[in-house]
Amino acid sequence: MMEPTTAPTHPPKDDPFTKDELAKFDGSDESKPVYVCIKGQVFDVSPKREMYSPGKGYHIFAGKDGSRGLGMSSLKPEDAVADYSTLDDKQRKVLDDWVAYYTKRYNIVGKLVE
Repeated sequence: MMEPTTAPTHPPKDDPFTKDELAKFDGSDESKPVYVCIKGQVFDVSPKREMYSPGKGYHIFAGKDGSRGLGMSSLKPEDAVADYSTLDDKQRKVLDDWVAYYTKRYNIVGKLVE
């Protein structure tokens, strides 16, 4: 496995984000960071902005919680939703692996709230 090219630079924060607030960090505004939410944790993926910009492969996860799609290993927009209750055990393991991957590489800047 490759060593991470990025690493967190500060302790996790638990600033609250609503869905609407999170949507403002989808990579379309160059002056703002890019955030991806997984299982309610908001990660700053700006160090890899080029992968999350509009038109790029992971853009469907930018500015939202796309947990279900990550667990399914799907890049379909309709799968990039927060509700992962339909995932089977194997898919939940994949999702948990993504959380671990992001936690090692990116700063946690907040959590999704209703």
